[in-house]
Amino acid sequence: MQTDSQVAGCVKSSLALDGGKPVRDTWLPYGHQLIDDADINAVSQALKADFLTQGPSIRVFEDAVAKKVGVKYAVAISNGTAALHAAYYSAGIGKGDLIVTAPVTFAATSNAALYLGAKPLFADVDPNTGLIDVDSVAKLLKSTEGSHVKAIVGIDFGGQPCHYRELEALAASHGVPFIVDAAHSLGATYQGQKAGFAGVLSTMSFHPVKSITTGEGGMILTNDANLYEKLLMFRSHGITKAKDKLTRDEGPWYHEMQELGYNYRLCDIQAALGTSQITKLDTFVKRRREIAAHYRTKLANHPNYQCATAHDDRESAYHLFPILVKDTPSPQNRRFVFEALHAENIGVQVHYIPTYQMPYYQNHVNDRDWASLCPGAEEFYQREIGLPIFPAMTDSDVDDVVNALNKIASHLPK
Repeated sequence: MQTDSQVAGCVKSSLALDGGKPVRDTWLPYGHQLIDDADINAVSQALKADFLTQGPSIRVFEDAVAKKVGVKYAVAISNGTAALHAAYYSAGIGKGDLIVTAPVTFAATSNAALYLGAKPLFADVDPNTGLIDVDSVAKLLKSTEGSHVKAIVGIDFGGQPCHYRELEALAASHGVPFIVDAAHSLGATYQGQKAGFAGVLSTMSFHPVKSITTGEGGMILTNDANLYEKLLMFRSHGITKAKDKLTRDEGPWYHEMQELGYNYRLCDIQAALGTSQITKLDTFVKRRREIAAHYRTKLANHPNYQCATAHDDRESAYHLFPILVKDTPSPQNRRFVFEALHAENIGVQVHYIPTYQMPYYQNHVNDRDWASLCPGAEEFYQREIGLPIFPAMTDSDVDDVVNALNKIASHLPK
């Protein structure tokens, strides 16, 4: 815990922004993969195998993730954005339809609806967590009764699962599917169950800063056999060779393109890496939680910074560790802290610019003043900074981040 006097003790420290010595001599990124010899050996073996793509490694990886999460089906796909596109397609979302989701997310969550001719409606978020606000979703659904709302898309922000039970209930009461963008939350739990179990579809990302990595890559999880079959076709040009689905049989070479699909396949090299990485998921997440606990202890009751709230009924995978610049929620103060941290060689990031603020959305998508309708999202964006968090970080690295924050705090405008 930092006291006012401890923070005040940093007053004489010159900021690196002003020519002082940085807290660190080397750059600490906000996220980074952890690759070991077992991963390298797995990839090496895949390179020596008969198949580099469309081979058996794909199914091995899919089965490993499905078993880890506790779902029936998993479909490996080229990246997290493709996972969202495939999920929305398989759920029947199309031209003229609407999805309800949150604006505090990477743009892909909404963009994937645009790919299909649909549009997003933005519910607000809790300014203390960044998670989609259930009451805001309910109000939005009520205000759009009779429209073409086809799904509620929850977002597991920063690794903390969203409010699954409440959102599932809302979706059921409106007769639409609940889909989860779980790109941040592999390894998290919600009321004792693994993130990825909720909704009719749940999407994952395996980008290098996520819980595990395949370089680029993603996964869609479901317990619905029909959706599973649609996903398999969608990721491979809409083509099937399954005899029971063909309209005719011209020979053993025969196949049919029955849907307009995409080439969204993951290759066997990536799958081999993912299969190796998933065996270490628990270790990776354990370390992320240790780092998060260290941050929470060091920053508890800090006069200038507030850690994002963690809900008691779920355990975050801590893809991100968001803090909020306290008391003065202005872009100027957050920008000062951000730039000062970078000068101290602390790699931080902001998650995220609300999607509706993007010029493309302002010019082509928005049909209402979302900023005025999403005050929580506006406040969260103005205050949030994501601190470094990844499994290879040492306790000394965490202390460097905290020391830099304290150093900067003494220079914040009063």
